[in-house]
Amino acid sequence: MNRRILLGTAATAPALATPALAQIENPEIRWRCPSSFPKNLDILYGGIEYLSKRVAEMTNNRFQIRTFAAGEIVPALQVLDAVQNGTVECGQTATLYYVGKDPAFAPFAAIPFGMNMRQTTAWLREGGGNALLAELLRDYNVTGIPFGDTGTQMGGWFRKEIKSLKDLQGLKFRISGFAGHLFAKLGASPTQIAGPDIYPALERGTIDAAEWIGPYDDEKLGFARIAKYYYAPGFWEGSSRGILMINQKNWDSLPDTYKNILEVACGEATLNMASRYDDNNPKALRRLIAGGAVLRSWPREILTAAWKASGELYDETAAQNPRFKKVWASYKVYRDEQFQWFRIAENNYENFAFTASAQ
Repeated sequence: MNRRILLGTAATAPALATPALAQIENPEIRWRCPSSFPKNLDILYGGIEYLSKRVAEMTNNRFQIRTFAAGEIVPALQVLDAVQNGTVECGQTATLYYVGKDPAFAPFAAIPFGMNMRQTTAWLREGGGNALLAELLRDYNVTGIPFGDTGTQMGGWFRKEIKSLKDLQGLKFRISGFAGHLFAKLGASPTQIAGPDIYPALERGTIDAAEWIGPYDDEKLGFARIAKYYYAPGFWEGSSRGILMINQKNWDSLPDTYKNILEVACGEATLNMASRYDDNNPKALRRLIAGGAVLRSWPREILTAAWKASGELYDETAAQNPRFKKVWASYKVYRDEQFQWFRIAENNYENFAFTASAQ
């Protein structure tokens, strides 16, 4: 036997095996990702573009996610259905759009008088929220990674000034999620309309008022041209957490490395989105006011009635839906504890410093 040939073969074997092994461990994957949001909302829809970019960068372009705006391949409010059925591999959406399927979806995005962005993150990561979310999504053949957050939102645009509860009676109000149920209890007539369709509905008079997100996005959508009264705050969205929904079969087929990369990219995208909103909203609000928007705070009467009605709504829903009861029990205990803590340090600081700065 030629010993030199044998040694040479042995020496080169690892070099030949390494690329093949790398392809197994880091396969080329192409996913499609529809969004519930229109492309002109560059921060909100930009969240999934940022996530896609980071995943590609961290996998040397071997894992690529192609993004599609609302309506391009999937209607805005049907992203969950498309992911569940395997029509697409993943999708960017918000769980609050699916409370019609199960009210338990609501707390994972936003609910009236819910937690702010930091508190929501703490509940999801440390308070058991992510485990409850996984349990819920399992019935829909979906894995979900919460990502993206707008922070506290504004309360919407109204053709007429809202001075009392009487002004809400019969008001046709575009509003999503559990907040719609709340405003129905307050006497309004809520309707859920996807982002791209809100302006035409407001323009035609199909609705009297609409809430979306905040100054930067609202300015882009042009609501101030039709309804000049701009209310604050959006007490039903102390934060609004989005989600990347992934078909279970596609998730299970991913190497662990890619799963970890997706989770890291979702965390980065959340911070990126929140930072961009915080940077752009103050400037956009100044422009809106300079253009004629009339800034208003909700009357105390409405806030007090909404707090009472929301508590009744949660109790009623929990009595009818065991899954919501389980999620709400976890959420409420965590929220109340966080609210007490934030009153001591955060709220005391903000109440003084923010007011002093304005003076």
